[in-house]
Amino acid sequence: MPNLFRVLMRLNKMVKSDSKNKSHKIRIYYHIDVNDPSIIPMKIATYNVNGVNGRLPVLLRWLQETAPDVVCLQELKAHEEKFPEQAILDAGYKAVWHGQKSWNGVAILSRTEIQELRRGLPGDPDDLHSRYIEAIINGIVIGCLYLPNGNPAPGPKFDYKLRWFDRLTAHAAELYARNLPVVLAGDYNVMPTEMDVYKPERWVDDALFRPETRAAFKNLVAQGWTDALRKLHPNETIYTFWDYFRNAYGRDAGLRIDHFLLSPHLDSRLLKAGVDKQVRGWEKTSDHAPVWIELADQ
Repeated sequence: MPNLFRVLMRLNKMVKSDSKNKSHKIRIYYHIDVNDPSIIPMKIATYNVNGVNGRLPVLLRWLQETAPDVVCLQELKAHEEKFPEQAILDAGYKAVWHGQKSWNGVAILSRTEIQELRRGLPGDPDDLHSRYIEAIINGIVIGCLYLPNGNPAPGPKFDYKLRWFDRLTAHAAELYARNLPVVLAGDYNVMPTEMDVYKPERWVDDALFRPETRAAFKNLVAQGWTDALRKLHPNETIYTFWDYFRNAYGRDAGLRIDHFLLSPHLDSRLLKAGVDKQVRGWEKTSDHAPVWIELADQ
């Protein structure tokens, strides 16, 4: 069976408690048939919701109107028990999430069965920020990430950003080497090129646009990943974030910082990619807009 892979995944899963932290290693074997027709077609979206409870009406409206199959959410800003699981279930989605009080937080929603693979990146057991969660859905490994902002730069926050980027790159290399269908989606907090930022000269010292940040993203992509939006829209001005200040959305003074990276299995199946820009104009909305891709049947 040439397209059947037996995958050994060693997962370091951080289990938190109020009293102490325990690190557990979990070994899981998966059989993934990339010719299984249930894998695709699939519409996958990523959305930095900027507070899942405060923006819940916006999220539910968008889910109802666009009906993606899988959604990666960032900046939940909600503790584990405060995630609105019932509202998500009522909307037709199962969910796994990695919450944190007031800050960070990531989740993956799916219309079909979802199995969590890991939460948190390997490489730093002392990093308790809720910034990464990974699951398998219909035979596709989905990594949902919220990369640190890093400002002010230079400084400790920027150093942490670069270290986190290094850990992401190392983990991505392991996923890539397994020769599986993989999507790494989320808020990367990086504008890869000048095309991805309004008035780039104003951002040269910002942690999202500094040479070190852009080089880290370029190094990650160079493993063999495909930047989905840029593959289909190589010369277009595309933004995914508009600040709340100075009428940035009205002036279309935005940034492209939310990205999809695809492994080769999915690169050849990429049909469409876009941004639901209109959502940024809704009342009480996030400063990000949802980004999405569509994958063709095999």
